[in-house]
Amino acid sequence: MKFIDLAIEKEITDLSFVATVGFFDGVHIGHRHLIDQVKREAERRGLPSAVVTFPVHPRKVLQKDYQPALLCGFDEKIEQLATTGVDYCISLPFTVELSQLSAKEFMQKVLKEQLHVDTLLVGYDHRFGHNREDSYPEYNQYGKDLGINVILATELQFGDDDVSSSQIRRLLKVGKIKEANELLSYNYRLSGKIVEGYQVGRTIGYPTANMRVWERYKVVPELGVYAVMVHLRDLIYPGMLYIGRRPTLHSDNEISVEVNLFDFDGNLYNQSMSVEFIDFIRTDRKFETKEELVVQIHQDKESVKQRLKSKK
Repeated sequence: MKFIDLAIEKEITDLSFVATVGFFDGVHIGHRHLIDQVKREAERRGLPSAVVTFPVHPRKVLQKDYQPALLCGFDEKIEQLATTGVDYCISLPFTVELSQLSAKEFMQKVLKEQLHVDTLLVGYDHRFGHNREDSYPEYNQYGKDLGINVILATELQFGDDDVSSSQIRRLLKVGKIKEANELLSYNYRLSGKIVEGYQVGRTIGYPTANMRVWERYKVVPELGVYAVMVHLRDLIYPGMLYIGRRPTLHSDNEISVEVNLFDFDGNLYNQSMSVEFIDFIRTDRKFETKEELVVQIHQDKESVKQRLKSKK
C-alpha cells in the first residue's frame, strides 16, 4: 500500500482511483468488507483502489474539548489499512473549511478536482457533507453531474451482531475481549512506554512493567486482569495484564496499566511495549489483605496460562 499525505501533496495529477471515504476507526470487519468491494470494483475497471481517511477525528477538529474514544491511533490505523490489500491510503486533513462543504461541493472540489476519483463506493449507512444532509440518492445524482460513478456498498451480514466501531468500544468497556477481537479481525492492542511504578509487585513475587499508553484517546478496556501477549524488543512474551486502581494497596485513585511478563527477567524502564489482548480473566476488586491478593494473583496466572495455551 502506498501512502499519500494531502497535507504535503495538495493534488494528485497522474492517477485516477476507485475510492471510498471514512474515518475507519479500528479497521474492523465491516470496514474490510467495504474495502474488499472497492478492490473488486477497481480490478474490474483496471484502476488502483484507494481509501481516503482523516488523521484526526472530525469532531475533535470542530469541538476542541471533545475527547474521542478511539480503537486505534492514526499510525496503527494506517498499519491495519495496509493489511487489507488496498493500493493507496490517502490522508485528507480535516478542517473547519472542509466541514462546511456540502456533499456535492466535497465531491467536486476534493474527490473530482483534487483526487480525480473515477468511482466512489459509499458505505451502506455512511453520510458526508455539511450537516450530513444528503444520502445515497443525492450522491448518485451529484456523481452523474460531476462524472463520478457512485456505487452503494452492501452491508456485511455477521449473525445478529452490530458490526461498528461503537459496538466494539462497548464490548471492550465490559471486558468482552474475544467478541471485540472477532469484530476487529485482529487482537486489540495498547502500546506505550514502560515507566517507573510503585515497585510493590516485586515484593509479592509478581514484578510488573508499568505502561504509559502512547495514545491518550485509545479505549482502555474494563478494569481487571487479562491474558495478553507482550511485544517487546522484537520478541513476544506471554503475560498477565492488570488495569485498575490498585484498591488493595491503597496507592491512589489513578488507573494503572501493569504487565507481569512470564519467562522474563531484566530492566525495562523507558522501553516501548505493546500488549495484545487475548482474553478477560476477572474484574478488579479489593481484597481484605495483601496475602489474599497474592493468592488471587497466583490463581490469575494459572488461568492466564490456560487461556493462552488454548489459543495456540
